[in-house]
Order: sequence, then C-alpha cells, then structure tokens
Amino acid sequence: MKSVHYSDYLQLDKILGAQQPESDLHQQPAHDEMLFIIIHQAYELWFKQIMYEVDSVHAILQQPSLNDNSPELQTVVHRLQRTVTILKLLVQQIDVMETMTPMDFLDFRDMLRPASGFQSWQFKGLEARMGLRFEQRHGQEYYLLQLRPEQVALIKRIESEQSLISLLNEWLERMPFLEQAPGWFEEYTDVYRSSLSEKEQGNLDAFAQMFGMAQKQDSADQQNRQLSPRASRAALFIMLYRGYPILQLPFQLLNVLLEIDEQLSTWRYRHMNMVHRMIGTRIGTGGSTGKDYLKGAVDKHYIFREIAQLTSFLVERRHLPKLDTIMEKRLGFGGYEK
Repeated sequence: MKSVHYSDYLQLDKILGAQQPESDLHQQPAHDEMLFIIIHQAYELWFKQIMYEVDSVHAILQQPSLNDNSPELQTVVHRLQRTVTILKLLVQQIDVMETMTPMDFLDFRDMLRPASGFQSWQFKGLEARMGLRFEQRHGQEYYLLQLRPEQVALIKRIESEQSLISLLNEWLERMPFLEQAPGWFEEYTDVYRSSLSEKEQGNLDAFAQMFGMAQKQDSADQQNRQLSPRASRAALFIMLYRGYPILQLPFQLLNVLLEIDEQLSTWRYRHMNMVHRMIGTRIGTGGSTGKDYLKGAVDKHYIFREIAQLTSFLVERRHLPKLDTIMEKRLGFGGYEK
C-alpha cells in the first residue's frame, strides 16, 4: 500500500501558499490583511463542506419513499445537525475578524475593489439549494451582477433543480397518519379556536390560510408558499405528537431546519454589525449599500419560515385531541402498517 504523508494528503503546499495580500503586491504592507484572507478562505472551505452535507441529504430525500424508521432518516438529521454546528463555528469566526480595527481594515480596503463577499457564489448556491428563491431575495439587482459567467451558470442550474424545502414538502405530503386519523384535524381546529384569547382571534385567518381552509385564498400568500396545506398539516401533527417514537426523528428534522435558519440569521446579523463597525455608512467594496443591504437580507432571507410559523398554531399538550389505540400503536415502536 502506498504511504501517505500528512502534507501531501492535505495538499498543504497549495493551501499555505494561497495567501497573496494585495498590500504586499502594492508594497504597502498591511499586517491584518493576512487575517482577512485566511478567515474568508476558511469560510469558503466550510461553505463547501455544508454544501457537501446538504447535497447528500438532498439525494436521500429524493428517493420516492423514505421509511421514517430507517437509518436514512437518522443520517439526514445527523448531517443537518453537523451543518448547524459548522454554522455556529462561522458565527464564532466573526469574533476573530473583530480583532481587526477599522483603521487596520482601511490600510488595505481600497486595494480589494471590486472584490466583495457578495461574490461568494458558493454561499448563493447553498441558499438556492436549501430553497431561497430569487423572488424572495433582497437586493435582486445585485444578486448575480458581479459573478463570473460560469458561476452564474452553476447557480442557475441549482435554482432549476428541486430545493431541499421542496423535497421536504413532498416527504411531509407522504405522511400517512392524517388519513389514518379521520376527523382529527377538524377536532384540533375546534381546540385551537377555543384556545385563543379575544386579542388573538385574528390568528384564525392565518390558520385558515396556512391549512387551506380559507374560502378566499390570499394569492400573494399562495405564491410565496413552499409548503402545501397538506404538508403543513403533517408538520403540525409531527410537532404536536412528537413524543411518540416514530415521530421523534421527523420532529428532529423539522427542528434542525429551524436551527439552520436561526444560525444563518445570526451569522448575517453579526456580519451586519461588524460591517457597520468597520465602515459605518460607506458602501461595500463590491458596490452594495453595505450595512443596509445586509439588514435587508437579515429581515428577509428565512428559508424555513413556514415551519417556524406553525408555532403560532400549537396548543397545550393536555388539550390535544386523544388518538385512538390503533393510531397510538402505529406511532409506537412497532411502526405502522401501510
């Protein structure tokens, strides 16, 4: 068997030789540019790993049938949990970046134009793979403007394929338990209605829109929806009865997707504050509006928003409609019969 050397295996000559500060090329040395380069290279390596994990999850969920008792669903949850852990690390890297002061950054900032983190095609591709659609994006005029043709083509290809949230929708729609519990949703609707205070009565309209009960569906709402009413009912059922063994992994899947959104939002928020600290109200090196653009992304770029909205429609456990013994058996360790 061929012997492998640590340096060769990791291709350290390439990696450690990949830092070329612009300030050195201009013979105006700026000490903190090395830190700036290494942090952004680390970001891109982690983006690559996250895409690797999400692509593998994407492939598993593309199967026409996924047994919720199978190791495959555990694999999906595990790899998405790893993604959350990596995203937490990306947030923590901002602490290192913030050891650079605004004056340190100004030593080399103008030498970077028009390079910008906005040109990270990997991050844009990752957002698209998970389900952020073009019409949901803030700053659409900047979105692909500064990318190279081959990068634009790659992102367009990803956008043309099924997203993670679209596959999640199909998986939820296949859940058999709603048919096996006839009348459950109607009973739950009555329970939910009676749980609302006088000031919460407006929630009933949102409830009807979410679960396809409204006599007149909001066209704008329907156009922005990524989860169908049936999938939303299935997700609600999972959240409410997650204590049953067969629903524990499905609940973990929904929960880890919310964690991904939370970590992405935290990363954007920390990034926004760091940019404001570094350049104030000046425009970004790539021509964006700097902090204002980032704030718009923080407010708008929630991929799994519809899962989060389901928490508005939960009631206390003691008020849940009781499932019959046959359904309880199907949700137990014995699984269910198709």
